[in-house]
Parts: sequence; C-alpha cells; structure tokens
Amino acid sequence: MTKKNGNFKITQFKFNINLRNFFVIFFVFLFLFYAYRSIKNEVKQVAPEKSITTIVKEAKEGKIKKIDLIDNKLLIYYKNDTLSISYKEAGETFIKTLKEAGVNPEKIDINIKDTQGSTGLANIIGNILPTILMVAFFIFLFRQAKGAQDNVFSFGQNRGKRFQKSMTQTTFADVAGVDEAKKELVEIVDFLKNPGKYKKLGARTPKGVLLVGPAGCGKTLLAKAVAGEAHVPFFSIAGSEFMEMLVGIGAARVRDLFATAKKSAPSIIFIDEIDAIGRARSVGMMPSHDEREQTLNQILVEMDGFNPTEQVVVVAATNRGDLLDTALLRPGRFDRRVIVDFPDVEGRKAIAKIHAKGKPFDESVNWDRVARRTVGYSGADLENMLNEAAISAARVAREKISMEDIEDAATKVKLGPEKKRLQSDLDKKLTAYH
Repeated sequence: MTKKNGNFKITQFKFNINLRNFFVIFFVFLFLFYAYRSIKNEVKQVAPEKSITTIVKEAKEGKIKKIDLIDNKLLIYYKNDTLSISYKEAGETFIKTLKEAGVNPEKIDINIKDTQGSTGLANIIGNILPTILMVAFFIFLFRQAKGAQDNVFSFGQNRGKRFQKSMTQTTFADVAGVDEAKKELVEIVDFLKNPGKYKKLGARTPKGVLLVGPAGCGKTLLAKAVAGEAHVPFFSIAGSEFMEMLVGIGAARVRDLFATAKKSAPSIIFIDEIDAIGRARSVGMMPSHDEREQTLNQILVEMDGFNPTEQVVVVAATNRGDLLDTALLRPGRFDRRVIVDFPDVEGRKAIAKIHAKGKPFDESVNWDRVARRTVGYSGADLENMLNEAAISAARVAREKISMEDIEDAATKVKLGPEKKRLQSDLDKKLTAYH
C-alpha cells in the first residue's frame, strides 16, 4: 500500500504486515484444527472393533450402558467404563436387529446422530478447503515475489526529497553572513518569478548554479531559500544517493529526477555533495568508476537537454570544487559559480542573532563580543555553540543563558569538552625530559 507525497511514493508496509499476520494466524489455526481432529480420531480408533453379533450378545448379557449410532458406525460404552466400535451394514436398522435378537432397546441408552447433512458439508469443505488454501498460499507467494520484483525495478526511481511550495518556508531572511552569495541568487529567484522580463531581451535561461564552500557555511540553506523566495517546488538529493551496486541505476535515477522536476516546472533541483558523482573523469590508463561516469554523463545530457521554456534550475553544492569535471563547469551547464565562505565578524553576529531566536539570554550577553570570539566558525558551528550554551545553562538550572555559557560552549565546539584531570609531577617531569 502506498501513500503519495507529491510525485514520490513512500512505501507503507502496514498492510503487507497485517496480511502476513493474517495468513500466519490462519494457517496455525488450521493446523491446530486438523491436529485436534486427527488426535480425536486416533483416540476413537484405539477402541477395539467388534462384530454386530458380539454387540447383540453383550446387550443380552446387560454389559452395555450406552450406544452412539453415527450413520453406520456404533460407539459402544460399557458399564465397566470401556469402549468398543462396531459397524452395521448400510440399510440395516440396528434397533430392529436388537428386537429380533430378543433385546429390549429401551433398556439401553441409544443415541442416534444424523450426520448426513453435516457430513455432506464437511466432505465438501474437506475437499474444497485444501484447494482454496493451496491457491491462497500461491497467491501469497506471488505477491511477495512481485513485491521483491518491484523493489528491484524501483532502483531506477530517484530518491530525492520533494518539498512543495507550501513546505518550503525558508527565505533569504533566514540566511545571514553570505550577503555576496545572496546577491548572486536573487537574480535566479527573479527569473523563476518573472521569466518574461529576461526572455524579452533574449537572455538565456540560467541552467545551473554551483555553490562552493566549506561544510556548514549555508549552501543547503541558500538553495532552500531560493526555492522559498520563488515559491516553487524544491527537489533535494545527495550525490551519493544516485550511486548503487547495479550499473546503470545512477543514470536512471538522474533521468527520473529531471523528468519529475520538468513536470513540476518552475522548480529547483538541489544536488548536495555533487563531487561524489561529478569528479573529473579519468584520461589515463587506469579505468575509473564506470557507474559514476555514466551518472555524470547523464547529468550533462539532461542539463544540455533543457528547453529554453523549461524553468528548471539546478543548484549544486560542494566543498571540493577543484575535483569537479571541467565539462560540468562550462557555461551552459553551471553558469554561475558562487563562493559561500566562512562569515566575517558582521556575518557571525547576524547568524548568531538568527539562531538566538526563541532562547532566553541574560543581559550580560554581548553579541559583538560573541562575533569577535568566534573567528573561523561556520554557521553550523554557531548554531551548535548556542545550543550547547542552552544545554549548559539548563544543566545548572539557570533561567537564562549567560555570556559564560556561550564562552564555554565556544571552546567546547572547537576544542572539545574540558578535561578535569591534572598531570602528576611525574608526568610533567617525563614530559620535560622528552
């Protein structure tokens, strides 16, 4: 059973699990039922079988307490608590046989059980039920095999996460410290909002934007902000998610991703860590990874195949721009290369204030001092620092975060937790000698 999220299917196993549990419980119940019937029949078969003549003789002697007459089968219960079985001929009446032998049937408790109707139904069920169970079992196996087959063929489906217009709430107001990068991306937003303004002047559609910079500096956040500002669907996928053990799967996923984005145009495709598939192809004697090269070639083909009317922009991010293939970087594919570097002092101050929203801070907190204290920190480092400061304040039951908490958190983020253990005099002496 599937639940659709946009154009992507998220598999739900609840129905399959319930169906599997039903079959398991059903087969267990059926096994117990037949086991019970088998044991019951075996118990009855343990009793010795006697002829009708012997039964009539024992009835004359007064040894019999009760007789159950089930069709042609007789279950004889004796006064000494023993049991025997006998069978009469079809069409013969056992009571008449007793009377002819001079035995009064009223002195014996005779229970006549008519099972013709129930036996007929039981025979029908007994004959049809195994067939039904066999068919149901093969249907179950077929469904399981089909599910496995679908999983195999679903390798070619892209695994990108889709964010609808209403889901993409991030805007440029949520991004700080990268003002130059924001200016470069504002035109992309304007193009997605007002494509006619550029087409009038014959401007070519920008196909791709490459964000280059260290990890944690806001490349993914910038891409989401572009989608949020333009109010368009946003497709996010990591470069490594294209790769699979089967050759050709990466290229198939690229085709599926771009086809889905074109159907939702105007839209943005964001490929994080594109260096995982976009590295320079080998030109020497040593062969490179064929699957990675096929995936890269398919990306190049898809970006070349954009029609001028298709409003699909590819935004990619990497922290190793020097490793990318030159064919990927040429104009017409990734037209713009935007550097997203560590924020300066003003940028760090702005980022810290954004991440400080929703947290109570003491009046002693000086954001200028925080910005000067955190040279070389990325946006992710600053967010982690303020989170650690909040944890530190909560640990000592403070109602507000103090400057001391921020100082300790800044040290912890870059250098790790403080070590309380002191060096002994012997350790210091050995260190001095060495």
